[in-house]
Amino acid sequence: MDERSVAWLSVGRAAVPDSVKQAVLSVFPDPIDALRADVSAMGSNRQSMAPQQTLDSFVRHDEMRRDIEWLSAPGRSVLGFSDPRFSRLLREIPNPPTVIYCEGELALLGQPAIAVVGSRNPTPVGCESAMRFAGAIGDHRVTVVSGLALGIDSVAHRGALDTAGSTIAVCATGLDMVYPRCHRNLAREIKESGLMLSEFPPGTGVRRHHFPQRNRLISGLSLGTLIVEAGLGSGSLITAGFAADQGREVFALPGSVNSPLSRGPHQLIRDGACLVETPSQILEALCLAKVEKTGHDPQVDKPARDGGILDFVDFAPTPINEIAQRSGLTIAKISAMLIRVELQGLVKTCAGGYIRLR
Repeated sequence: MDERSVAWLSVGRAAVPDSVKQAVLSVFPDPIDALRADVSAMGSNRQSMAPQQTLDSFVRHDEMRRDIEWLSAPGRSVLGFSDPRFSRLLREIPNPPTVIYCEGELALLGQPAIAVVGSRNPTPVGCESAMRFAGAIGDHRVTVVSGLALGIDSVAHRGALDTAGSTIAVCATGLDMVYPRCHRNLAREIKESGLMLSEFPPGTGVRRHHFPQRNRLISGLSLGTLIVEAGLGSGSLITAGFAADQGREVFALPGSVNSPLSRGPHQLIRDGACLVETPSQILEALCLAKVEKTGHDPQVDKPARDGGILDFVDFAPTPINEIAQRSGLTIAKISAMLIRVELQGLVKTCAGGYIRLR
């Protein structure tokens, strides 16, 4: 285990707000240096801190042994906010996590993804729809993101796995446990061919307020979020709200007017969500329809004949909001296009946004 990974574990255990940690990391991107930094004048809580306190002085070292033991197993990783492997989409949300704990295929964090969420008590029709949409999304080499919950979440994960697609499960507990326990076998499959992810360190059990907190990561990892079935009090509507706040697309699958589980999607549609009836409508809206599972290089569905999106990216750092202003496209569509051209080596991410390479 390398020193930098242990340092990220320490940053994760530091008992200060994420705003303080990220303020430190913006100055000291290396976690080893960040732990030695004086945090008394950084972040929103600087008034309540004593002067000359390092980030390391806030670390709960008694809890580090469990973290190190967890991280020592194969396939496990801890990524910090300034780590280049950290999800670019997740880094862009208003309140990103400082540290994420991962088990499985880290490369999925750099691939296009769509969230599929819904009721914990879906109808058979809802299950069939979630399976069909997740399978079609996976068939286009797009990762399916969900929350490993009962109902639509687990069906979405299964739909992706059954079509040899990839899936990310975002957990509301530490990754040393599986909740609900009945999904242990599903979690094992996801670890083998997908990715398990949490912002909560090992040893974190089930806490009610962690579920809505987790939901912002589901939408944050994704270019768009699909709601399949949901009552008006469903947590999946919280996920949809986060997606909208993050500038990502929200899709809703309409259902029977006689079903209480149609009320959530119908409300979202009235509020401006995109009504969809087929998976291709989502893929086309996010400019992902041309991505096939055929082994060839993915292409960008571009706004103009030649590609267009590169015309709005400078050979100097260009913020994504500026690209949106220039192109007139949504952040979600731009993010999908930029992922594609980044994979082709045409642009790269940087601290100020994106740089065109050629």
